[in-house]
Amino acid sequence: EVLLRMHSVGICGSDVHYWQHGRIGDFVVKDPMVLGHEASGTVIKVGSGVTHLKAGDRVAIEPGVPREVDDFCKAGRYNLSPTIFFCATPPDDGNLCRYYKHSASYCYKLPDNVTFEEGALIEPLSVGIHACKRAGVTLGSKVFVSGSGPIGLVNVIVAKMMGAAAVVVTDLSASRLQKAKEVGADFTIQVKNETPQEVASKVESVLGCMPEITVECTGVQACIQAGIYATRSGGTLVLVGLGPEMVTVPIVNAAVREVDIRGIFRYCNTWPVAIALLASKRINVKPLVTHRFPLEKALEAFETTKRGEGVKVMLKCDPTDQSP
Repeated sequence: EVLLRMHSVGICGSDVHYWQHGRIGDFVVKDPMVLGHEASGTVIKVGSGVTHLKAGDRVAIEPGVPREVDDFCKAGRYNLSPTIFFCATPPDDGNLCRYYKHSASYCYKLPDNVTFEEGALIEPLSVGIHACKRAGVTLGSKVFVSGSGPIGLVNVIVAKMMGAAAVVVTDLSASRLQKAKEVGADFTIQVKNETPQEVASKVESVLGCMPEITVECTGVQACIQAGIYATRSGGTLVLVGLGPEMVTVPIVNAAVREVDIRGIFRYCNTWPVAIALLASKRINVKPLVTHRFPLEKALEAFETTKRGEGVKVMLKCDPTDQSP
């Protein structure tokens, strides 16, 4: 294990949800819990067996740590391990604090040209990497991203990076769609009160064809329905956003058109990929951060996120840090 002085911690929608509702699905907050799982910091002390890190190293923290080497770990899909430790998923504490202890194997050294803030953004970025891999995005893909919140935006960034020829994004908010354009979306559609079928036909008309891949980032029933209708026969729909446990969808439409429906659970094996992309300047995630607060103003930061202002709200845990 290593002891870290925390630096940058992003606020996620799930953090706000636990704060407001005390549960997400089967994960229920029964005792006081530290939030935060999008984080970076500086190593201040290493355990006796740690060789790849030393005091002073700047690191990005992967929040999910398997507690045992089970069959999922052996298969390289450790995110599916049922006993995994995960920051800020009850009963496990997160890392929105000044000092934090974490498994050294899940702390990744940041190159000098990657900032702490970028290090913290690797967590949401990883969701995009994992989702686009599961979707099979490749050279020339036409992609529909449903939802333009932080997770929709990282999927736009990653899909373009992986070779997508055209990416169309839908959202209710004009300002969020503007952000999607900024990070590389080719087309945006502001949804008002169209039916799922109408949304699907708008997606087809702006792309000039039906997309082979849809990445659904809202979890809203109507959006999942639109995702099925929009996806080209033989294509893939990846469900990233999670809403109610039971959802009514046109499953027969998907079945008879051989539309593959896939889920994702967080991510695995993404930190090295993300660090390589950030270090080589192949992707730019800096525009995602719109608000910054010191740790003392955490409540204000959470209120800002809850109101849906900006994109990514970042907390600064190190009072000695004077960077902007």
